[in-house]
Amino acid sequence: MLSTLRNAWKVPELRKRILFTIMMVVIVRLIAHITVPGVDATALAKQIGETGGLMSFYNLFSGGAFSQMSIIALSVTPYINASIIFSLLTVAIPALENLQKEGAEGRKKIQNYTKYASIFFAIVMSIGTIGLINRYGVIKDTSFWTYFTIVVALVTGSVLLVWLGEQITAYGLGNGVSLIIFANIISRLPNQTIGLYGSEQADPVVITLYLAVLIGLLICVVITNMAERRIPVQYAGKAVGNKVTRGQSSHIPVNVNGSAVISIIFAMSVMSFLPTITSLFAADSSFAKFIKESPYSIFNAKSVLYPIVMFLLVIFFCWFYTELQLKPDEMAENMHKSSGFIPGIRPGEPTRKYLETVIGRISIIGGCFAGVIAIFPVIVAMVPGLEAAMFGGTSLLIMTGVALETMKLLESQLVMRHYRGFLK
Repeated sequence: MLSTLRNAWKVPELRKRILFTIMMVVIVRLIAHITVPGVDATALAKQIGETGGLMSFYNLFSGGAFSQMSIIALSVTPYINASIIFSLLTVAIPALENLQKEGAEGRKKIQNYTKYASIFFAIVMSIGTIGLINRYGVIKDTSFWTYFTIVVALVTGSVLLVWLGEQITAYGLGNGVSLIIFANIISRLPNQTIGLYGSEQADPVVITLYLAVLIGLLICVVITNMAERRIPVQYAGKAVGNKVTRGQSSHIPVNVNGSAVISIIFAMSVMSFLPTITSLFAADSSFAKFIKESPYSIFNAKSVLYPIVMFLLVIFFCWFYTELQLKPDEMAENMHKSSGFIPGIRPGEPTRKYLETVIGRISIIGGCFAGVIAIFPVIVAMVPGLEAAMFGGTSLLIMTGVALETMKLLESQLVMRHYRGFLK
């Protein structure tokens, strides 16, 4: 990996892209310290540390900007939500599906629709954030203009962050939005390390075991991120006029961990939605107490049922999203149109069933691993002395995925210039 970075630095174009990416990330982290007016950030940070749930999840994605109530407190979450919803709508709405099939121009239109939808989601999330934090008394002035200023600041910060991500994608290195999330998670590591070792119940033996498990989890994440099931495809030869095309062999790669992050986001949103809603009501109500404190509540993070339901939800969403993205019926149809077939499988309906079976099995295997990743922080939080260890498997999954994709991009650029990287 170091040789890849060293060789990339020698190429003037890649060096400019790397420097531009670093500069954009620095700007993002500087903006994270611009706070929204009228909010007591200290009281909010304390409340998020005690409450956890969906607010802690947003705080992770924003690199601590949510607890500081920065103008980028929403991070790129509205854009991610809009992207996920539009990827689902392309299956349900024929007009969007036709746009996606039009190629680059159609995808550009869907991208514009996604941006407009992200602004709407940012407005809704800003209003919801005000309603949530106002209950904790962290907003000093409760006038209409204060609320309006907070909404405008949060929406502007989210749009600015998405724009910076687009600049990184166009002039930098890698996917800009993913790199911003990566930088935000990395920025939380020093505070989390200090909180872990500074805990009064911190046990050196327990912390050492935790770090060992974390390293083992990192190795597993790297392996599963690079693992794929290759479905062999044979294309028959064609004769078009006087030109004869020879048959060739290829394969369809199905990534084991392709939908892991999305499935965890879906599952965490479902499990955190009701506790977040109950926070808007009276804290001493019987319904709120049952949701948050009852050992029989599936939404209580300290109950036995919570990790079990979370695990099952992650598996379901991983299977569901993989089926939506890969579309076995379209794969079988396109393969038939291209005179391709899977060796030993008849074209048409048998091919579709075979692809559904293979993709279903791979998605369930990936879902099981993603489920372990999702419940890892929950299990760790139950261990005495590790309550402050907020860094879990989801962070590792995102960081590893972004890092590997960026290194693959660097490697492909170096191969074009006849350099050797770490992928021999």
